[in-house]
Amino acid sequence: MRALRAFCAAAENESFRLAADDLFLTASAVSHQIRQLESALGVELFKRSARSLSLTDAGIALADDLRPTLEDLDVVIQRNSRVAGQEVLKLSVQPFLANELLVPRLSEFFADNPDISVTVDTSDDDADKIARSADVSIRLFSSPPATDIRDRLFALRLIAVGSPEFYDDVKVVSGRITSRFPLIVHDARPRAWQRWQRSSGITLPGQGKIIRLNSMISIARAAEQGLGAALMPAQLCDVRIRSGSLVPLFAHELDYSEAYYLTCSGAAAAQPHIATFRRWLLRELALE
Repeated sequence: MRALRAFCAAAENESFRLAADDLFLTASAVSHQIRQLESALGVELFKRSARSLSLTDAGIALADDLRPTLEDLDVVIQRNSRVAGQEVLKLSVQPFLANELLVPRLSEFFADNPDISVTVDTSDDDADKIARSADVSIRLFSSPPATDIRDRLFALRLIAVGSPEFYDDVKVVSGRITSRFPLIVHDARPRAWQRWQRSSGITLPGQGKIIRLNSMISIARAAEQGLGAALMPAQLCDVRIRSGSLVPLFAHELDYSEAYYLTCSGAAAAQPHIATFRRWLLRELALE
């Protein structure tokens, strides 16, 4: 089972390192388990190169067969898990939203609901994806998801932010940024700064330095360290702005077509502990 889970995690992430992070193992341990699985099956599951990892045809077939089985097993385990009479709520949440919005509020949820335990899966940073094994998914969608329950939480709005020191150095003359202005770019939205430039009417410096990162948490840290200007979700960087570690560089916010949704099945929504969490989160966001 460990080898099969390691294989599924590596197949999902196309990376032994990211699979290891999900499973709290080392990359070498994941690689070793998959080698053992390949030896037992007598097939090669991955095409390996210095810069990439991809499934072979045999790997694709095994992943397709295994994924629903392991997800169903997770559901069975969660359904039959009870610790001192507690209900277990399994959430699938994109990492930055979990870090900035959900986790800081969980103490309040537990204070009001001591009989509910929560498991939060933040391993997947992709939009438009609903995790079958989770009771509730909270993530970005480019259009309303096809689920029984789809609560639109808020639209994605990106705001330009930087460290206080970076803010002090920004110079704008006649709508054009004339100071050094390195751009921190999210791999998922490589043209977001161009869209921001068009919608804001502020011209970015030409041929400036670009720092590309693949996670919003890394982008936030890079901006806080003064490495450049970052476009971040306005609703999710509010705590960092209030603390003073980040400063809005301009008042303009870039509206995206995407929005954060809470999704679950109708059967899940009828369960008391899931309904309780859903009501609580919607109330928390409404209060803001």
